[in-house]
Amino acid sequence: MPCDYPLQFQQVFRRHLWGGRRLGTVLGKNIGEGTDYAESWEVVDHGRDQSIVANGSLAGRALTELVNQYGNELMGQHHPVARFPLLFKFIDANRDLSIQVHPDDERAANLDPPDLGKTEAWIVLDHDPGSVLYAGLKRGFDRAALAREVARGTTELCMHRVEPRTGDCMFIPAGIVHALGAGCVIAEIQQSSDTTYRLFDWNRVDSDGNARTLHVEEALETIDYGSGPVNPQIPVATEIGHVEQLLACDKFVLDRWRIAGTRTLTVDDRFHIVSTISGSVELSTTSHTIDLKVGNTALLPAAIGTVELRADSSATFLDMYLP
Repeated sequence: MPCDYPLQFQQVFRRHLWGGRRLGTVLGKNIGEGTDYAESWEVVDHGRDQSIVANGSLAGRALTELVNQYGNELMGQHHPVARFPLLFKFIDANRDLSIQVHPDDERAANLDPPDLGKTEAWIVLDHDPGSVLYAGLKRGFDRAALAREVARGTTELCMHRVEPRTGDCMFIPAGIVHALGAGCVIAEIQQSSDTTYRLFDWNRVDSDGNARTLHVEEALETIDYGSGPVNPQIPVATEIGHVEQLLACDKFVLDRWRIAGTRTLTVDDRFHIVSTISGSVELSTTSHTIDLKVGNTALLPAAIGTVELRADSSATFLDMYLP
């Protein structure tokens, strides 16, 4: 059975105290009861966290199996790899997330067990009036100044704040201290890593009066103090009129497509993760057709070649791939 068609996966839901209901109300996810649905992992190959194919002849197979058994068809020019290198998710920040930082590849390789570093990017899909993003330190805050505010319980005073707009893209390389503010729904593309050092959690406690575990010393060691504030990316026009590049770094490339009618996407001997964030897009190959509505994601293996895209009315989707 070849790995040459658009793959859709079962979502992996994460529930946290800061989650909400908007994975369902904004993105149409089939979540259960409760008010703490925080994340929907759309494409993941990270230890026991696995995307399971939901469609076609490979249904029921885990992404790690596809990497191991269909590496060339899936990865193309980037074969071989030990595991699928990217993780794509949606996040509902109904409450402020912890102020945190992620290690780079060098630091993460020395963990037990070893991991990848975590460079990530956010795309704002929805936000409440007055919501903020915390991204990078204000200028003038070095380690000593930050450690002082952490000890006082006022870490947020060190943080650069951005008032988000729908469509904003924020680039958060490893080493940048950051947090999503309450009221934001985002799409996130990142390296396949789940290593987080929590610096500050807003002095919260659970129902038993226990505070979440913090990693203050690890975070202080990891932060890039020379990077300064982070502001939204400026989209760059491409030679394809309906495509703009939001970000290109050494870990991934992120493009935004706005289409109406029929277009084609050539995968260029590499996988692509595509996810619809407004409208609805039909993806067709010679043997398969799928509909990607808002909040739906597909992985296009390198072996596909070219995909025909059709939107009856205006639609927007994200296209993510390796450089």
